[in-house]
Amino acid sequence: MDAFILSEVEQGVMTITLNRPDRLNSFNDVMHQQFADCLKQAERDDTIRCLLITGAGRGFCAGRI
Repeated sequence: MDAFILSEVEQGVMTITLNRPDRLNSFNDVMHQQFADCLKQAERDDTIRCLLITGAGRGFCAGRI
């Protein structure tokens, strides 16, 4: 499965990167599921104190979420 959502945790900050730059990071069904999985992880992990959401490439996110 493609990793349309990347995440990493460092010093209490989870960085979530929308990773579909060829489509300006517009959401599809797979991205929705992967994004939800990251949010569930953040909710369950008491060491995560902050979320930073960014987009790969030249656009954050095209279209509606």
